[in-house]
Amino acid sequence: MSKNNLWRKLTKFYGSEAGVVDIDGIPVPKPSWKTFSYSDLCAATDHFSPENMLGKGGNAKVYKGHLTDGQIVAVKKLIKNEKEEEDRANDFLLELGIIAHINHPNAAHLIGFSVDGGLHLVLQFAPHGSLASVLFGSDECLDWKTRYKVATGIAEGLKYLHHDCPRRIIHRDITASNILLTEDYEAHISDFGLAKWLPENWHQHVVHPIEGTFGYLAPEYFMHGIVDEKTDVFAFGVLLLEILTGRRAVDLSRQSLMIWGKPLLESNKVKELVDPRLEDDYDQTQVKRAMLTASMCINHLANLRPSMTRVVELLKNEDGAVESQQKSCGEKAVIVDGCDLQDYSRSSYLDDLNRHMQLVLE
Repeated sequence: MSKNNLWRKLTKFYGSEAGVVDIDGIPVPKPSWKTFSYSDLCAATDHFSPENMLGKGGNAKVYKGHLTDGQIVAVKKLIKNEKEEEDRANDFLLELGIIAHINHPNAAHLIGFSVDGGLHLVLQFAPHGSLASVLFGSDECLDWKTRYKVATGIAEGLKYLHHDCPRRIIHRDITASNILLTEDYEAHISDFGLAKWLPENWHQHVVHPIEGTFGYLAPEYFMHGIVDEKTDVFAFGVLLLEILTGRRAVDLSRQSLMIWGKPLLESNKVKELVDPRLEDDYDQTQVKRAMLTASMCINHLANLRPSMTRVVELLKNEDGAVESQQKSCGEKAVIVDGCDLQDYSRSSYLDDLNRHMQLVLE
């Protein structure tokens, strides 16, 4: 697709000079993003120098950049892949359209974009990088107070995307690598390249191919391509386990954190579960809240996972949410057992997960 054609699509997508644009029937304030030239971004990143690379994924590379006004930014450069150029341009427009709906302190902030010399997004720079780099790639142990702040921030951001945004947004790739940390360790949900928005009258959506990060994929998603809010809830549960344990969703020996951690969650074994680097320096009450929440989120039955509104209540213990949940655990176990026999047992799920892991990691 030529640059002129892409500009025409952008103009059609975002309207003319009006202060409000219409995106699929939803009025949205016109974004105040800057447009950058390729030379602007080359100058900012020292010609996309490897020394300035912050990270690399399957579809993009991210570079640290310094704008002429002194602002430090992150430049996301989309990588050419096997997709047709038209498809990549549409994906780029879709990501921009999704970001147009987002205005929340726990979501990444877009500064501008460029369609000159490729497709680029210019985002607010996160001084501490990703949660993955801090949690797994640093010699310093992230303290519990900060971990809990990050977990609550991610939950607040997902609650906004699912329930408070002008359109329901399903992220589809909630991972430690896609959570950025500001200078004061506020969590920013980033990378909306796989995100989907769903109309209110759609309970769920079926997608193909299955995309995302192994270890965080909900069973109904990797088996049947079913996407809804509970897809993100499951991934958040795995991420919460990573924050609790300091372990990756899938480690170097290909062990699933969810499979390893679920029995410890169910038997309430705090000492065995919590990151040993924390020693005893953590809030017992908060840890138990996080464990209960993680256990509920990674339920293999989607309809028994909580909404993100409920997750926020649990983590903050609003209106005694944890106590009321613990009191109902007995009768909920009966419901789960009944569903397991009728629908999809935990053992079947673990078998499917192991088979899926072998296929992905071969």
